[in-house]
Amino acid sequence: MTKTRRPQPLARDAMAYVLAGGRGSRLKELTDMRAKPAVYFGGKTRIIDFALSNAMNSGIRRIGVATQYKAHSLIRHLQRGWNFFRPERNESFDILPASQRVSETQWYEGTADAVFQNADIIEPYGPEYMVILAGDHIYKMDYEMMLQQHVDSGADVTIGCLEVPRMEATGFGVMHVDEKDVIIDFVEKPADPPGIPGNPDMALASMGIYVFHTKFLMDILRKDAADPNSSRDFGKDIIPYIVQHGKAVAHRFAQSCVRSETEAHAYWRDVGTVDAYWQGNIDLTDIVPELDMYDSSWPIWTYSEITPPAKFVHDIEGRRGSAVSSLVAGNCIISGASIHKTLLSTGCRINSFSKLDQAVVLPEVIVNRHARLSNVVVDRGVIIPEGLVVGEDPELDAKRFRRTENGICLITQGMIDRLGL
Repeated sequence: MTKTRRPQPLARDAMAYVLAGGRGSRLKELTDMRAKPAVYFGGKTRIIDFALSNAMNSGIRRIGVATQYKAHSLIRHLQRGWNFFRPERNESFDILPASQRVSETQWYEGTADAVFQNADIIEPYGPEYMVILAGDHIYKMDYEMMLQQHVDSGADVTIGCLEVPRMEATGFGVMHVDEKDVIIDFVEKPADPPGIPGNPDMALASMGIYVFHTKFLMDILRKDAADPNSSRDFGKDIIPYIVQHGKAVAHRFAQSCVRSETEAHAYWRDVGTVDAYWQGNIDLTDIVPELDMYDSSWPIWTYSEITPPAKFVHDIEGRRGSAVSSLVAGNCIISGASIHKTLLSTGCRINSFSKLDQAVVLPEVIVNRHARLSNVVVDRGVIIPEGLVVGEDPELDAKRFRRTENGICLITQGMIDRLGL
């Protein structure tokens, strides 16, 4: 998608700060051992790679990632996959676990506090702008466009917003804007969301993306930290304060989303429930998926493991290694099994006479012979017993596994062990 850029991108004077400390409890057992941003997505990547790749592709070369909840796998992924920034090129990549920098008893108390506690790390870099990002959404966006709007509008804060049907915005923070997209009110999860001027059936929902001038941000964070009644949160405290006492402007995602020729719509997903996570992955198996992961002009960077190619073996009737409308990552072996509309992550083994249909399979899973799995999410490292059938008997599935209202079964090794098979 062609965009008009300034001769010297503002992104070079910006720091991206990714808030990646959330648990993501709605993903149930998928986040028992990892933070939501570290959850696998799309076969090779993790959820956090999308925000980081957007920053990288936008031209931002200073990045900080604040971690907190069960952060080991996330930190390990960042160390392996994002360690190519060089200080001699004025680049930096800081992993910032909650380390009680302000008080020996205080972890990150909110999203704003997660920035404030690292002010002494951020300020010496001297970034003119701060781009605050959530680390748990799937989308492609050029932050340079948002930075340009922020500077041109003279805003104190610019907030990334999605246009959504008005009554679907009840679960978001919603912006009430005037005709120039200046925010006149910010309402958290309203029962009756305000519509957009000129388009009353739509509402502007916050994406959790904020742009500030760094000095302004640090001043207001210090003021907030001194307020004993604050919950130290951008959405609950910082943004409402600026809306009332300063200038807050909405930036519409459609203005800066990155789309290839095959992507008809602006794509943004919160894969924060088991159903949404399953659907987001399965959607990638469509002939022309809504999210183009093959767009080399806006690559999704990640830790690239050295793996052999995927392998399909056996060519006997009833025992043919095959995959239809599926994504298969490296080091997978489909041995006399068949998969349909399925996503296999790195290092899976699917053995003879097994069938997978609409399955999202995380790395290093072994499916033994004669298993039949449909409408499932299988956690990393699970060993599926021979002959196991999931997705055909709702009552039995609900007794053995985590089954959602939409009929998606989440399978972990602990659940398998309890079966005693």
